Amino acid sequence: MEYNTKKKVGDFVIIGIVGGGASGMAAAIAASEKPDNHVIIFERQARVGRKLSATGNGRCNLSNIYACERGYHGTDESFPAATLSRYSPEDTLSWFHSLGLFTVTEPSGKVYPYSDQANSVVDVLRFALNKPNICLRTGFEVAKIKKTQDGFLAENEAESVFCHKIIIAAGGLAGTKLGGTMAGYKLLRSLGHRVTKLRPSLVQLKSSWRGVTGLKGVRATCNARIMHNGVEKAHSTGEIQFTEYGLSGPVIFEISRDVCQENGDWSCVLDFLPSYSEQELYDEVIRRKTSALCADELLTGILHNRLGRVIVQSAGISLSTPICQLTNEDLHAVCQLVKGLEVTITEPLGMDSAQVTAGGIYTDEFDPQTLESRLVSGLFACGEVLDVDGDCGGYNLQWAWSSGRVAGSCAGRETE
Repeated sequence: MEYNTKKKVGDFVIIGIVGGGASGMAAAIAASEKPDNHVIIFERQARVGRKLSATGNGRCNLSNIYACERGYHGTDESFPAATLSRYSPEDTLSWFHSLGLFTVTEPSGKVYPYSDQANSVVDVLRFALNKPNICLRTGFEVAKIKKTQDGFLAENEAESVFCHKIIIAAGGLAGTKLGGTMAGYKLLRSLGHRVTKLRPSLVQLKSSWRGVTGLKGVRATCNARIMHNGVEKAHSTGEIQFTEYGLSGPVIFEISRDVCQENGDWSCVLDFLPSYSEQELYDEVIRRKTSALCADELLTGILHNRLGRVIVQSAGISLSTPICQLTNEDLHAVCQLVKGLEVTITEPLGMDSAQVTAGGIYTDEFDPQTLESRLVSGLFACGEVLDVDGDCGGYNLQWAWSSGRVAGSCAGRETE
């Protein structure tokens, strides 16, 4: 089914959606709920939902029941409130259940498909798109959008398709290997909109600390504090993972958003025993002074063995030194590092590795109730292309569903 007419046929309205990711599919399904609307999804890749299939290491943390305005960031942090109030996490779960998806909610509020497979989410959306009034145009990269008297022309190198209304749901720049692109920003800029500085968020951090290489693959629960010139900028508690280049894991994603965005000294201070005081730890290790074992065993039973050895070495202690020969000052030094190991941070990994783009199209140029442009009538935007990014744990996909549903339903309304 293709629509190239510049006039309405009967009373139907043609709604074009640029992007077949999470927000674009949500927008298409919402717009198609009015039978007289004819929806065209323009997706530049060979299939829809490719990036969605890879989220959450293939598990797809599709929402968080605690997602609310406080979990989102951008130039105007209050902007998402209206959208989330219209399509809340509860509404989203009901919608997915109506599409046939079974879900499970963890105590943290994270929601996953019951199958634990991201493809289950993509599949129910794909089934929902299989409607007579939805046309899926894969392999169609919209290179230009022209405003006409009656609507818009979505153009690629080969053809021009007329739409009465158009929704930009092209996603952000993050995850370029899976389809992250500048396309949405460029299209909206060509129509008069402005874009903020773009930077990676929910991303791993690089470190110049030498101990990192010996800890590759080690995981630990800790409290992590991001420091800039000695001042705390962010903190979180959870799992950290050491990599060959630095730090990763959920706790790092949570606090990575603004790291190294200013000049100065950046570091991450790690407390590997957040539930114990330094004195409690010292009381334990001093009991071990009677041991005939060497210092490489000092933190056995307390921390991962490799992590324990690196911390002992970082305290200036040879691993072959018998524990019984360690001084009280040695033990205090080890305890201080366990409770506050400072790891230098040089930069975040780039957009290729980021899960989300921080920044985007300025939201003051869109109506928060409808997500319609204040500059161009009939133009809408949703998802990551806007200057809205959420915390780790399902917040960003919740924004995709909520904003996509709002943009699609509002674009699909009767034209006055």
